[in-house]
Amino acid sequence: MSAETIRGKQSISFREAPHIVSRASIVGKKEGEGPLGNLFDRVEEDPMLGQASWEEAESALQKQAARLAMEKAGPGVPPVRYLFSGDLLGQLIATSFGVMDLKLPLFGLYGACSTIGEALMLGAMTVQGGYSDAVLALTSSHFGSAEKQFRFPLAYGNQRPLSATWTVTGSGAFVLAHSGGKARVTGATPGRVVDYGLKDSMNMGACMAPAACDTICAHLEDFGRTPQDYDYIITGDLGSVGQTLLLELAGKRGFDLEGRHLDCGMLIFDSKAQDTHAGGSGCACSAVTLASYILPKIESGEWRRVLFVPTGALLSTVSYNEGQSVPGIAHAVVIEYC
Repeated sequence: MSAETIRGKQSISFREAPHIVSRASIVGKKEGEGPLGNLFDRVEEDPMLGQASWEEAESALQKQAARLAMEKAGPGVPPVRYLFSGDLLGQLIATSFGVMDLKLPLFGLYGACSTIGEALMLGAMTVQGGYSDAVLALTSSHFGSAEKQFRFPLAYGNQRPLSATWTVTGSGAFVLAHSGGKARVTGATPGRVVDYGLKDSMNMGACMAPAACDTICAHLEDFGRTPQDYDYIITGDLGSVGQTLLLELAGKRGFDLEGRHLDCGMLIFDSKAQDTHAGGSGCACSAVTLASYILPKIESGEWRRVLFVPTGALLSTVSYNEGQSVPGIAHAVVIEYC
């Protein structure tokens, strides 16, 4: 990469910033009842989406969101050449079964709930590098499939601690191209794996907050910026518990995020009215919030520059059952009005 592209220790600046030319958000009934309910492209009343299992339902969400985003891109946008996508399920089965019919070359990604950040930055790198005129970034999660894999059968009816978050049912999709949109990806800071030794998988906000702080601070240092250079710094799904920790940790690093920080997990649900405790989580949490709420504010010019920082808890059923801690990761993407 040229000196114009490399920024600091771990960041990237896109000289010919790829545009986000279309977006799609499809969610479940609970998400549709939340504060952002009237902003989503589609709200599915049936959590099974007419399928035989939670996993097949999640695959159906991905297929619908991908097709809708490509339809909304319009005839003036080049055909999508590559797909960057992932989910929370073992071996990325929601993705592989969901996008099979699209017949697109697939880069399967796993960044836990930070996956859409990884997909956007890799997609932007591919477009700027001249390897594709258009790419699709996609991800999904589903309350039923996530609970089934990571926690308890839904029929068990276990009591959730107040630090727990509610996995968002939905899928978000984005088409990136050289031009044609009103929002562009101008920079990125890939995150590092950060582990503070926490083992409570029901408190993912606390597990991910150190990674969010690490990436945000690295980004600001690499670009020589302050939080005031952004309308907002928006994390993926720290929830109320993780937000408190992030503000404290960033403050110790010399960055005051008060008044500049929002969290998708806190935006998508009304935690008291909807009994979601600390907020929302899951790959879809940040993806559908970006598509329905954040990008429209950037495209209208109300917000000029946002640092979008999806966060992920890197646990599996294997690591959890073996008593391992829960490391976190966060990927930062700079999105600006154009």
